[in-house]
Amino acid sequence: MKIDEYLETLPENVLSGEDVQLPEKSLKDIFKFVKLKKDDIFYHLGCGDEKGVEIAVNEFGVKKAVGIDYNSDKIKKAKKNLEEKKIQVELICQDILNADISDATVILFWFTDENVTNQMLKKFENLKPETKIVTIWGPLPDCIPDKVEFPYIINKIPFKKAKSMQEQLLAIFGVKCVDFVTAWEFAERYTKAIGSPEIKNDRFLTIIQTLVIWINAKKLGVACGDDIPESIQTYIKLMKMNFDIDFEPMLKE
Repeated sequence: MKIDEYLETLPENVLSGEDVQLPEKSLKDIFKFVKLKKDDIFYHLGCGDEKGVEIAVNEFGVKKAVGIDYNSDKIKKAKKNLEEKKIQVELICQDILNADISDATVILFWFTDENVTNQMLKKFENLKPETKIVTIWGPLPDCIPDKVEFPYIINKIPFKKAKSMQEQLLAIFGVKCVDFVTAWEFAERYTKAIGSPEIKNDRFLTIIQTLVIWINAKKLGVACGDDIPESIQTYIKLMKMNFDIDFEPMLKE
């Protein structure tokens, strides 16, 4: 099985972040990281359920909280839950590409689709100065983050453009190139950040993420050295022999 075929079998597409509900602890960590405060207008793009906007209002006392998601069933259920709790937030069933986010001061944005991200980048650039965009795992394209507590990343308007991939890498990972140790450390941070107590195979997911990070770094020309490290080779073989998950196609792309 090729790795991309395997990733599609994972529950809720956990590696990409699409359609994944962040645990409440992660949401609280993000809000503390971004220093969400009472005069903020918070938008959760791709909110799924109501937890993000609920915590923003109840525990951080934001002036306004808006959740946007294209899934009508989720929005309907979220609205019902909030009505029962008598919590005042705005939930909108809409494609985020068409949404009006012009009054936002803080935005949580966790999308990996390159087409969506590039289009949203243009919308973000028109927001008022000092608006904070929080992403998870990956930074906004070609941007230098203002603050990093991996896997959480903040970019502020106006964006600081990276002169090179190496400059962006240094700003995010604190290194000029990615080796096995760096890939493992940041894969582990990500897995722990988005994971829930019910996830029993977090080490397995960390191994997969490590390989994905290093191979992508290799393809982008920011891996340390020209050769494949022995540790990476070992895990690639382990995945192939024990789980029939083949990373070789990624190396050849």
